[in-house]
Amino acid sequence: MTHQEKLEQMYRHMAMLGVPRSTAAPPAWRLLWRLGVELPPPLFTPFMPGALAMGVFFALSWGLLMWMILWARQGMPIGLMAATAVAAGALFGLVMAAYFRHLARKHRLPPWKEYTGAP
Repeated sequence: MTHQEKLEQMYRHMAMLGVPRSTAAPPAWRLLWRLGVELPPPLFTPFMPGALAMGVFFALSWGLLMWMILWARQGMPIGLMAATAVAAGALFGLVMAAYFRHLARKHRLPPWKEYTGAP
């Protein structure tokens, strides 16, 4: 089964479980899949790699946005900007990874390599 076929199976399975498509396949993951990166969906990602992926993405995007909107005008030191973005990214990544692990346990989802799309 190709990665795309497996994703289609996962979409159907998650719909049957009542998991929203945006939770099963967040926008960042869908973008990476369109670019050809074959990552497992967040519900099938182990805790630490999931926390790291979500945390880094959040820290970079939120930090850049905050710099453009607020921090540059305030003259905030670069070190403080980086520390704030890293702390926010770490917190976001840990919370989101815990949420996805909770859903995966609740629905008894196997690792992505073992996933067949069947309930």
